[in-house]
Amino acid sequence: MDGKQRAGKGRRIGVVSDTHGLVRPGLLEALSGVEMIIHAGDVGGRRVLEVLRAQAPVVAVRGNMDMGRWADQLPQNKTVKINHKGLYVIHDVYHLNINAKIDACHAVIYGHTHRPLVEKQAGILYINPGSAGQPRHGYPPSAALLEIKGDAIKASLIDLTRS
Repeated sequence: MDGKQRAGKGRRIGVVSDTHGLVRPGLLEALSGVEMIIHAGDVGGRRVLEVLRAQAPVVAVRGNMDMGRWADQLPQNKTVKINHKGLYVIHDVYHLNINAKIDACHAVIYGHTHRPLVEKQAGILYINPGSAGQPRHGYPPSAALLEIKGDAIKASLIDLTRS
């Protein structure tokens, strides 16, 4: 998706990771109205993607726990362009094999750690939505909302215990 049809308008993208086969009711509520969902791996099964696709188109990458024929269809990483912004999606950021500045990447979306985080490093927005399915280390189940409007790109975390 290149975003040309809505280039002048703001875009709302749902970001999830580490569902591990579980779609919490609060997740669908929190992502209501998004035009796309990006899943950063450890999906946990085809059913999760089907449920998410009923809400919005889904871009997903394979996580280290995604195995089987259904998971073989998922790429290890994916670049998505929205409103001329490059979003690089990978499950484990420690396997990042791009130079974000050279490769015109505006945001890196990842999962794996189950630790929700939104931070900017060297002008690149790094987004880990945390785990929507199996939170760990005392973090709540979470997701993120990515908003792109004009040249601005920002993300906010969503605590799914409050949804």
